[in-house]
Amino acid sequence: MDPAVLREDMVDGLDHALGGLDEAVGVAMRTVPRHAFVEEQPYDNRTGDHAGTDVLAPRTVARLLEALAVDDGDETLVVGVGVGYTAALLAELVGERHVHAVDIARRLVLDARRNLGQAGYEGVLVDRRDGADGLPEYAPFDRVLVEASAVRPPRALLDQLAPDGRLVMPLGTPEGTLAAVEADDSPEGYAVVEEFGSMALAPLLVDGEQAGGVTRNRTEREDREFAEQGYFAPTGWEHEWIDWDDRLDGRRGHRRR
Repeated sequence: MDPAVLREDMVDGLDHALGGLDEAVGVAMRTVPRHAFVEEQPYDNRTGDHAGTDVLAPRTVARLLEALAVDDGDETLVVGVGVGYTAALLAELVGERHVHAVDIARRLVLDARRNLGQAGYEGVLVDRRDGADGLPEYAPFDRVLVEASAVRPPRALLDQLAPDGRLVMPLGTPEGTLAAVEADDSPEGYAVVEEFGSMALAPLLVDGEQAGGVTRNRTEREDREFAEQGYFAPTGWEHEWIDWDDRLDGRRGHRRR
């Protein structure tokens, strides 16, 4: 079936399911070719997986964008670029030169750049960063969207908001509340200005936790390496522990005889 028809059906379904979809978000979702970012059943409203990260369902993306409430020309940062679909939608909403995105996984950064380029949004900047650190070289941002959950917004992201800037993310884990926050002078450093119901997203990762990254914990790292080598590992993992003291005592006893 024609992808354009599938997009129309997808957006019509979202409009019904959400009780009305923001017009600008709907136009963007009818325009961006999601099949350039998601290979399997791209226009189904379901969560997928790519390179160890969740590919958000269209309904979730729509909710995030409605909460973000962007205007044309807003300088925007996406934390957790994933496959790049959300960044492409934002390019339609604010202009691709105003969209910046980061991800902690190098594989996802490369894939998102490729997907965005193939879909015609090569002007979107995608860089490999720890999401909690943001992208200070391009700050301040009018809007920051975090496609991951945390108990509270990272301080660096709040510091990179423009005056009257807005950060959107689910607060709380494992299931949090989708919230829009603004930076302020309170001890917490922010205030929740609007809430949009519950939303469960994967937690915001730190360097070393991403798929394919270097694990900091030695035991976890060795366990993973052992599992990857398989049952008949050629590196000696499968050998029994040798008690050299017992073996040495046995040799001494043999010589005494």
